[in-house]
Amino acid sequence: MSSGSLTEGSTVLVTGGASGLGAAVVAAVARAGGRPVVLDRQAPGDGVPWIECDLADTRAAEAATRELAERSGGLDAVVTAAGVDVPGRLADVPGETWERVVTVDLLATAAVIRAALPFLVAARGTVVTVASTLGVKAVGDATAYCAAKFGVVGFTRALAAELAGAVGVTLLIPGGMRTAFFDDRDTRYRPGPDAALNEPADVAAAVLFALGQPAGCAVRELVVCAEQETSYP
Repeated sequence: MSSGSLTEGSTVLVTGGASGLGAAVVAAVARAGGRPVVLDRQAPGDGVPWIECDLADTRAAEAATRELAERSGGLDAVVTAAGVDVPGRLADVPGETWERVVTVDLLATAAVIRAALPFLVAARGTVVTVASTLGVKAVGDATAYCAAKFGVVGFTRALAAELAGAVGVTLLIPGGMRTAFFDDRDTRYRPGPDAALNEPADVAAAVLFALGQPAGCAVRELVVCAEQETSYP
């Protein structure tokens, strides 16, 4: 995105691009004429270049990011849409499970961006990190997820200051979405049938808006949630 907008052929790396918000971003980028590439544990849609990667291994995430960038002839943008959560009381969530949530959601976000930086600087590209409304408002039984997403908020704000004038940085703060994110949870931690949730395609449209800003203009933060989202403000 050397011109500062999502132009035909712009290469956009999407973590978690096989499902949920990530898959919606992949589809939106492709519709806009861009070239999505994906890091995920599962295969994305047909024909989308990807590398299988468990983002809990942050060094592997860095290596896979560099490999995808080199295969693609560079990167114009990165969208860190991968995320996991295992809710529960701190005393009840095993340490390795708690730490995996923080690693995938926060440390891998930094690792992927770190590896992508040389390519993004060369392209004067854009980063969109994905936090959560639980990155600005804490709730019980979500210590790992809140720790990670509050961390993404702080990381992204610091990154924006650090990269000002070199790479565009946008912090996306979405509310709950209609994805498989909640499927493996205990019933008490799943949204009810009447829950106010957004469609991931609508959130992906906000991502494309951020990616489409002209050179020198950055959308610093975007909050996108259902009108009746209880975790915002």
